[in-house]
Amino acid sequence: MFRKRPAAYGPAFKRKRILFNVLLAAILVALISLLPAVFFKIREQGTNERKELRDSFESGDFEAAYIQSGELLKEKVLDSYLLTIRGFSSYQLAIAQINTLDTQRYIDDCIWSLRKALLFKENSGDGRIFYVLGKAYYYKGSGYADLAIDYLEKAQEALYRAADIPEYLGLAYASIRDFRSSVAAFALALTGEGAYGSGPSDVLLLSIAKSYLALDEAESAKAYLVRCLEISKDSMTIAAGRLLLGGVLVKIGDNPAAEAEYLKVIEENGENAEARFLLGELYVSEGDTTRARAEWRRAVRIDPTHRLARSRLNL
Repeated sequence: MFRKRPAAYGPAFKRKRILFNVLLAAILVALISLLPAVFFKIREQGTNERKELRDSFESGDFEAAYIQSGELLKEKVLDSYLLTIRGFSSYQLAIAQINTLDTQRYIDDCIWSLRKALLFKENSGDGRIFYVLGKAYYYKGSGYADLAIDYLEKAQEALYRAADIPEYLGLAYASIRDFRSSVAAFALALTGEGAYGSGPSDVLLLSIAKSYLALDEAESAKAYLVRCLEISKDSMTIAAGRLLLGGVLVKIGDNPAAEAEYLKVIEENGENAEARFLLGELYVSEGDTTRARAEWRRAVRIDPTHRLARSRLNL
């Protein structure tokens, strides 16, 4: 006869199972009691990190904000707040650079971060992000002027008010050769004269004049160039303004006044290849080829790479 084997789920097994369940419950209770402390510790740590990041940015320590946001993004790759701070601090660092390569590196980081930040619904109407992106694309180069216009106009549509938006729009429109829109944007920039202190900047006035020249509106260009020269204290801006004004005066038939402007450039800034070349152009238009060739030779001595002067001498 066969012996009856004890059941696999007898009293001894049941006691073990009950004991296991009691121990498991005790462990779970202990873990649950620890969760609030762990949660608040993590939350407090995150809050402190964000506060430190915000303080760095608001105090103007953009390099610290850039580095801190970058470290935090390693753990939270898609964090709207961190991406926004990273983008804003990148832009501030970009415009502070002297080296063009460094500027472009920060600009690229700014665009990368803010384009990602715009993926979040809460940022879809944030005019600040559109504004910084528009300026970033402007600094990226003329090939990105259309994107600069797009984001700057979105900033305006989002009712974000920044005094320099019309000026940047004017410059961007000029880059894509939409000079009518450029002049219209510059006109808006001029209506906010107090935004820059006592009035519009010399650079703004020079930019408006260039757009009018492109539209072949010499008198309007002349008015803005004269105004630019009246207020500018920057030698390079003054030289650029005088060279442009000389060209305008030639167009309206005032050659003596144009000659005076070119000579003032040389008098105020020393020898200038472009001023010498334009003097040559002025003299040849009056039939004095000998004097013209002398000016073109001077231009080439000052700047051996001056293509137009060299081509004139090869005639």
